[in-house]
Amino acid sequence: MIETIVKKIDKQCIDKNVIQQAGDILASGGIVAFPTETVYGLGANALDSKAIQKIFQAKGRPSDNPLIVHISKQEDLFPLVSEVPTVAIPLMKHFWPGPLTLIFPKSSLIPKEITGGLSTVGIRYPIHPIARAIIQAAKVPIAAPSANLSGKPSPTKAEHVIHDLDGRVNMIVDGGNSIVGLESTVLDITGKTPMILRPGGITKDMLESVIGPVLLDPTLDDGREIKKGTVPKAPGMKYKHYAPKAQIEIMVGEIETVVKNIQKRIQENKNHKKIGIMATDQTKNKYKDSDIVVISVGDRNKPETIASHLFDVLRQFDDMDMDIIYAEGIPEVQMGMAIMNRLVKASGYHVNHV
Repeated sequence: MIETIVKKIDKQCIDKNVIQQAGDILASGGIVAFPTETVYGLGANALDSKAIQKIFQAKGRPSDNPLIVHISKQEDLFPLVSEVPTVAIPLMKHFWPGPLTLIFPKSSLIPKEITGGLSTVGIRYPIHPIARAIIQAAKVPIAAPSANLSGKPSPTKAEHVIHDLDGRVNMIVDGGNSIVGLESTVLDITGKTPMILRPGGITKDMLESVIGPVLLDPTLDDGREIKKGTVPKAPGMKYKHYAPKAQIEIMVGEIETVVKNIQKRIQENKNHKKIGIMATDQTKNKYKDSDIVVISVGDRNKPETIASHLFDVLRQFDDMDMDIIYAEGIPEVQMGMAIMNRLVKASGYHVNHV
C-alpha cells in the first residue's frame, strides 16, 4: 500500500503549491491522478520506464495496451516524434489544446513500455488548466491513461479515482467533475488517410471539415475487438473496457420498440434479478415497476449530456449491486458514436437490435 495524498483544487483559482507538489512527485518517478477535460488521468513521467511500469501495476493494466503521452505546449511534441505528417498541422491548429489524440511515428525518446513495442505513439495536448499546470510543473511529458482500475468505468469525479486507486498512487488531485466525460478521440495520421481508432468528443464530421476524408477503424464498424495476439495502436481497442460489475444488455432500435422490449425483459427477470435501467430524460418515466432502479443518463437530443454522465451512472449501478442493466441505445451520429462505442465495450458486445 502507498500513502495517497489527496488535494482539492479549484481550476478557477489554482493553488500553485498543490501543482508544484504534484509536479515534483511526477518528476521524481511517482504517479499522480489529475483531472483533464475528458476523464481523470493517472500520470507518470513518459520518459521513465520504471515510472511507467507503476501505472500498469496500479491499474492492473495489460502491458500491450499503449499509453497516451500528454504535453503542456505544442512545441513539446517535436522531440517525441520522428515525423510530423503534413495533415497534423491543421489538426493541431483547430483542435489543440483539446480532446484529440494524434498517433505519430515515435522518436527514440519514447520507451517501449509506452507503446507496447509499436513504432508509433499517441500524443495529446489537453485544454484543462490543472492538467496543463501539472505537466508544466513536472517539466517532462506525462503518460496518462484513465485513473481507474483496468476494465472498470472511467473516472469523471475525484471520488471515482479515490474508490479505485487510494493506496495505489502517490497523489490524487481533485479538480471537480470532468466536462466531456469520455476519453479523447484517437486519430491515426501515420497512414495515407487518417483513421479514427477511438471515437470521442472530436467527431468524424468535425475532423473532415478540416482535413477531408477520415476513415473509421474496421473494428468500430463491425463492433468486434481486434484479434487476439494483435497489439492495439490505441487504448480501448482490444480489451473489455468501462464495465460495471453487472452485465449490461443494450437495446438498439426505434425508441418506442426499445422501451417495450426492456419492459418485457423486466417482467421476465424481475423475480430473480436485481435490475437497473439506463434510460434517458425522454423515457425515464416509462418504466413504472417499483422493484427496478431507473437512472436517466441524459437528454437524447443533447448527446453531450449523456457523454458527461455515462461513466458516473455505470458506477452508481455498481454501488447498488445490480445483477443486470438494460441500456437504451442512441443513434450513432456525432457524439453518439463515441457513447455507443463505450457502452458496447462495457457490455462485452451484448447488443440486441429490436
